[in-house]
Amino acid sequence: MKSHKDLDVWKLSMELVYSIYTTTQGYPKEEVYGLSSQIRRCAVSIPSNVAEGAARQSRKEFTHFLHIALGSCAELETQLLIAKNLGYPSQEELFEKLVRIRFMLLGLIRKVSEA
Repeated sequence: MKSHKDLDVWKLSMELVYSIYTTTQGYPKEEVYGLSSQIRRCAVSIPSNVAEGAARQSRKEFTHFLHIALGSCAELETQLLIAKNLGYPSQEELFEKLVRIRFMLLGLIRKVSEA
């Protein structure tokens, strides 16, 4: 692997970030510093942790950061469900991407752990 930019999970999670920013622009203005901000930070955390882990010098550290990214996926899913239940704009595509990212992270964790 040359860099984190070569990882499909990083690429897909970057796409998710852009989709999240577009979607949250439609949230009420009072959510700018609330749920909208939290959702954006959480989404950004996923590719950021993949990148940080890939830059580390050991498999153990890489796996650690992949697990953090996995936790951010669960947190983001929860926040998106809250937003959906509050009637804020939501796209099924976000949930689909999130499921794909979760499976990709689990596969990468397994691969890195076995190497």
